[in-house]
Amino acid sequence: MNTVKAMKNAIVCLILLPRFFLAAIMLWFLDFHCVRKRVFPKMKEQEGNIVDPPVCISESNRMFSWESIKAVWHGHKLDFLKSAHLGNVAPNTEVVQLRDQRCNRILDYAKEKRPLILNFGSCT
Repeated sequence: MNTVKAMKNAIVCLILLPRFFLAAIMLWFLDFHCVRKRVFPKMKEQEGNIVDPPVCISESNRMFSWESIKAVWHGHKLDFLKSAHLGNVAPNTEVVQLRDQRCNRILDYAKEKRPLILNFGSCT
C-alpha cells in the first residue's frame, strides 16, 4: 500500500511541477520589479546626500522567499487534490448534528423541488 501512495505522490509532483515553477518565476519577477521600483529611485535621490543610510530591502518584505515558495507549492497541491471540481458531481460529505452528535450526509437533507442551502459560519 505504501508503494501505491508513493507512486501517487510522485505522479502528483510531476503534474504540479510546471505550474509550480511558473508561479515561482512570476513571484521572482514581481519581487524583482518591486525592489527595482523602490530601490533605484531612492538611490538616485541619495547620491548627493551622504548623511542618509543606503536603502536596504529585508527578507521580511520580499515576495520570493522560502516561506512564499512553500505556500505556493502547498496551495497548488491542495487545489489539485481537492474533491470538488467544476463540472463534476458535488461531494456528499459527512456532517455531524449538534443536538445528538449523529452523523449524516449533506444530501440527506435535500428534498424534492426545494433547494438545499448551506450556511457556513464560525463560532469564535
